[in-house]
Amino acid sequence: MVYSLVHSSLYHYRNWLFKLTHTSPDIMTSRLITMLLVVAVLFFIDWYFFQGFKTTLKSYSANAQKIATYIYWGLSISLIAFIFTVFALSLPQPKGNTFSNWIFVLTVMLYISKILVLPFLLIDDISRVVQWVFAFFQSKTSEGPTNTAVEGIDRSQFFSRLAVYGAAVPVVGFTTGIAFGAHNYQVRKQKLVLKNLPKSFEGLKIVQISDVHAGSFWNKSGVERGIQKIMELKPDVIFFTGDLVNNTADEFDPWREVFGKLQAPMGIFSILGNHDYGDYKPWSSEGAKAKNLADLKAHHHNLGWNLLIDTYKLLEKDGEQIAIIGIQNWGTGRFPKYGNLSKALQGLPNEVPVKLLLSHDPSHWDAQVKPEFPQIDVQFSGHTHGMQFGVDNKVLKWSPVQYRYKQWGGLYQDGDQQLYVNRGFGFIGYPGRLGIWPEITLFELGRA
Repeated sequence: MVYSLVHSSLYHYRNWLFKLTHTSPDIMTSRLITMLLVVAVLFFIDWYFFQGFKTTLKSYSANAQKIATYIYWGLSISLIAFIFTVFALSLPQPKGNTFSNWIFVLTVMLYISKILVLPFLLIDDISRVVQWVFAFFQSKTSEGPTNTAVEGIDRSQFFSRLAVYGAAVPVVGFTTGIAFGAHNYQVRKQKLVLKNLPKSFEGLKIVQISDVHAGSFWNKSGVERGIQKIMELKPDVIFFTGDLVNNTADEFDPWREVFGKLQAPMGIFSILGNHDYGDYKPWSSEGAKAKNLADLKAHHHNLGWNLLIDTYKLLEKDGEQIAIIGIQNWGTGRFPKYGNLSKALQGLPNEVPVKLLLSHDPSHWDAQVKPEFPQIDVQFSGHTHGMQFGVDNKVLKWSPVQYRYKQWGGLYQDGDQQLYVNRGFGFIGYPGRLGIWPEITLFELGRA
């Protein structure tokens, strides 16, 4: 009877979702089964964590324990229902500072925190199982309780409190990263020594920013501080290395005036990143997607930026020249390869002594630039964000993103060729940064 009731409920829910989303019943069934498995895992995490949570409440009154239990399960069930609804309906992650977006972030933060501390509870459970096994095979003694006390509490309470209090650490950390890290812009100064640099370009100041992701911004004054920092550097040239938005061109509309304040006497040069093409959003038609890309390109042009789409521009000073080359997104892995570096170099005179490449994805350097285009002196990239989390100082440089990208932040050199990976101006997904701060890079060109 219970099976029939569940089966019937899922059947009717599936048909309701089909009418709402116009997704085929087979796909909807597969999606529901997947989401039910996800919900089961989340409930297990909540249940297991709650066992430790209950232990920490033993010293509180019955009413306090009841209230804490209602809050715990009320929040957990609400978040699981949110996740189930969003993914069952295949809704895209909302853009901008929306209620749904913050709920999604809260859900991820809480479950990551719970998962990280589950091993402490598991240690306690294993310890108690081992004790039970020994007690089962050994006769009881009168030596007193076997549960070791730690600072006035038994071992079970100790591990449970360690887990619950430990779960608060990542929550506090992630919250701090949102409140203080999102716009904690760091100016990184980098000397670029080039053996063929014309004398007139010695001391040229270039500022690079990357990965704006305008659809994620939630603090206008914070962004304005970043733009002001750039202008205080008085750059001769500005490079923007892709990902102006998350998905759609209209995400940038509220920020046109802010970014319109960027100026450089020798020009601002920009390229497209993988997010700029609208590939991660369902479109009503190919025409709608094409219009979105055209609108995004218009943003670059309306700002006065030189958008380089598989082409180059020559900078001239005192009769000497260097080349700035820009290509569309090109990288290894799952991201589409739109760029064509051979096309971008067509017509570029060989006698131009220095060639600077703007290419969004740093994996392009190892995969194509180094083996096929030795004439490229420096590649400027972004894309990785440093995963917006890690440790990055003179003593230690680490981020989880390094297990995906060999070059993920800072300057890299192989022979006469160099790559610089900017850690990003904005953020996506997690609306903040922790340890890997938003970056404004100031380069000064020098001669070898």
